[in-house]
Amino acid sequence: MSNDYYDILGVGRNASEDEIKAAFRKLARQYHPDVSKEEGAEEKFKEINEAYGVLSDKDKRARYDRFGKEGLGNMGGGFHDYTMDGDFADIFEDLLRGFGFSTGGRGSRRSPRRGRDLQMQIALTFEEAAFGVEKEIEFQREETCSRCNGNGADPGTSPVKCSTCNGQGEVRQIRQTFLGQMVQTATCPACNGRGETIASPCKTCRGNGLERKTVKKKVQIPGGVDRGTQIRLAGEGGPGVYSGPHGNLFLILDVEPHKFFKRRENDILLNLDINIAQAVLGAEIDVPTLDGDEKLKIPSGTQPGKVFHMKGKGVPHVRNKNHRGDQLVIVNVAVPTKLTKEQRELFEKLAESLGTTVKPQEKGFLDWLNETLGG
Repeated sequence: MSNDYYDILGVGRNASEDEIKAAFRKLARQYHPDVSKEEGAEEKFKEINEAYGVLSDKDKRARYDRFGKEGLGNMGGGFHDYTMDGDFADIFEDLLRGFGFSTGGRGSRRSPRRGRDLQMQIALTFEEAAFGVEKEIEFQREETCSRCNGNGADPGTSPVKCSTCNGQGEVRQIRQTFLGQMVQTATCPACNGRGETIASPCKTCRGNGLERKTVKKKVQIPGGVDRGTQIRLAGEGGPGVYSGPHGNLFLILDVEPHKFFKRRENDILLNLDINIAQAVLGAEIDVPTLDGDEKLKIPSGTQPGKVFHMKGKGVPHVRNKNHRGDQLVIVNVAVPTKLTKEQRELFEKLAESLGTTVKPQEKGFLDWLNETLGG
């Protein structure tokens, strides 16, 4: 392995504390001498701990980054002192539990644990996403069994303490390692970790204390949400274990595309065709908005690609429904493909009066449109 502490842990020099800790956990699992069968695992494990001992300490890391190992001096660049580092002790205990060991410290298999999170997708129309809507959702989750009240035993009977593990949910065996006396633990085979055995399992939940139910719930979707927005419903997920709290339900929003409107953050874009006469002479036209048709004045001489801002006609902001974006109307001059005889005569007269001179443009239409819309 490299002599560089960052290389040893496999992280970059800008790695965060969490990244360094995660890398250490992974490597410690891989090279722990009681688990790894690789040649030289014990030496590698010592190098990993030495690297973590420096990089997990802000002062040592700063000196190491500036001067290398030589700059550590009396600060210590050697094997990590387990007894002086509470954070390392927590990590080390987690590792041992991953290996099937227990130090007799914190935690137990019967400690409260939060239930699992659930998620579901909700489809919204463009208008519902813009202004908000109340939706009734229907989903399935596990809940406490209504027949046995969650204890897993048929009514009239009760679970009894497991005689194999004495209600602990674990069976243990003491082992001597180079780090001292360790206790290897495994899930009790008699009760599968529950600490209790059930002679007559509940016929509804088959002894696990939970039954799957369909839940209906009304949810208020705020205005201004967009596709991919997540809404967290706290405590609406799966049930906790051993009196732990429920998990959460996450709603993932999907917004159907609109026939005319396109959304850009809180602004709405609308491409609008007007005829040549309206562009040349000017006109007052009806423009569709989320609030219904609104009047828009087209000044004479309007060019293709002209963008008109209709203030406050966009999408409300999620955190402030009184503050809305704008509607940007991008005008396109529609060229007729079929003309009546009278119309053709009029255009011929117009063409004769305008002449045949053409003017090259320095920028194209798309360049102009991108600049107008801010890229």
